[in-house]
Formats: sequence, structure tokens, C-alpha cells
Amino acid sequence: MKARRLQDIEAYIHTRKNVTLDELCDYFEVSKNTIRRDINQIAGKGSIEKVYGGVTSTSELVPFENRTTRNQIKKNDIARLAAACIDEDDLVYIDSGTTTRHIAEHLNPELRLTVLTNSLDVINSVADMPNVSLLVIGNTYKANTRSFVGMDNPLSLQKYNVTKAFMAATGVSISHGLTNSDLLEYEIKKAIASKAQQLIALADSSKFGKSTLLTYAALEDVDILISSEALDEQYAEFCARHAIDLRYP
Repeated sequence: MKARRLQDIEAYIHTRKNVTLDELCDYFEVSKNTIRRDINQIAGKGSIEKVYGGVTSTSELVPFENRTTRNQIKKNDIARLAAACIDEDDLVYIDSGTTTRHIAEHLNPELRLTVLTNSLDVINSVADMPNVSLLVIGNTYKANTRSFVGMDNPLSLQKYNVTKAFMAATGVSISHGLTNSDLLEYEIKKAIASKAQQLIALADSSKFGKSTLLTYAALEDVDILISSEALDEQYAEFCARHAIDLRYP
């Protein structure tokens, strides 16, 4: 968790160029003492420089692991909005994906809830949370998506009364809905999407207007759609027409 936070802080600084300590505290929801320690550690690499009341980027080249900085910040913002949807005693499904995996980092530690997931990152994030009951699905580990896929009987997912399903998608389109490309992931996604009381889709702006091999849910079946920025007129009108709650930072 700390290693990821340090990477995200460094990426944020390189994107913004100049930031205050207060801004970093607010964005990453940590104390000023924690931010100072993190900044000292990052500054040792020579890519940032401490200034009065804040920090500035001194690097023209963004490190390789931070080349998708802007997308990572967008994904983190989406995840923060998603976590705010979770209430006491919810049974939530958190899908595998580079956006959904950040939801656990923003969970209110005081909430008692049950998390159902096939994401290794989510499992690792919530495993030590005392108020979270963790249920894991999938029987085969898929390294490139850091997820567990495949079930002897996908219908067994029907036994879970999922109140909110936070779903990722490779593509989102009006004609093909929420799509992905992996058959084993598709089986889990489709079963969960059809069962959940609320279907909440998370997708940054780069996913819209695209579709892949398999549709696991129609776009009109989505209850809440969380994206990184305001959608174009076509999608905004579609969401309004189908009573989809559209949210973005």
C-alpha cells in the first residue's frame, strides 16, 4: 500500500508540476506528517524538490512506471467516487480491473460490509480490514489481469445477494454495452451483473465508443455510471433517457 502511494504521489507531482503539502494531504487523505515522510523518501531519488509549503517536479522525463500518470489519477478519482456509494451492511462485488482495484483504498474503515471479489489486489487490500468480511471467487489465477477466473458452476453466484456490483469494462458503447474479451471473466461478470441490485460501471473516458468480443451487460441496465469526465452529448442523452445516474469528479 505504501509503495503504491509513493508511486501515485510522485506521479501526481510530475503531472501538476507544483503542488502544496495541503493539496497532497487532501488528495491522498493522509496526515501532513505522513506526506512529509513520503516526500522526503521520494526527494531522495532526485526527481522532485521540496520548496516552501510544497514540492515541485524537477524531472522533464516521467519514469517508466509513471508514463500512464494521467490515466492513473483519473482511475483513482473514479474509485474514490465509487467507494462513496458503499453503505453499512452492503454486500458488494468489486470486479478485477485497473480502476476497480483502487476502490478498496478508499473504503470507510468504520463501515461493516461484505466484499465479494476475484481481484488479487482487492483481496490484498481488504484482507486485514477488521470490519470487512471477504468472499473470494474464481478457481484459476490469471496473471495478466491479477484476477481469479473460472468456476465449476457459474450459477453458484446466484446465491449471493449482491447489493452493489462495481464493474470494469474493456469497452463501453451504446450498441454493445459493457464488454470484455475473456470468456472466463465474462461468465463471472455476466452472472454478477444480472444478480446485483445496483449495477455500477466504472470506466474512464478512453473506454467509451469501444467494444470487444463479449457483452456482459447492456448499457441501459447500468444504474450508476462513473467516469473520469463529462461524457459527450450522445452518451449524456442516453443516460438521461434511461435514468442512469452519471457521475464524474
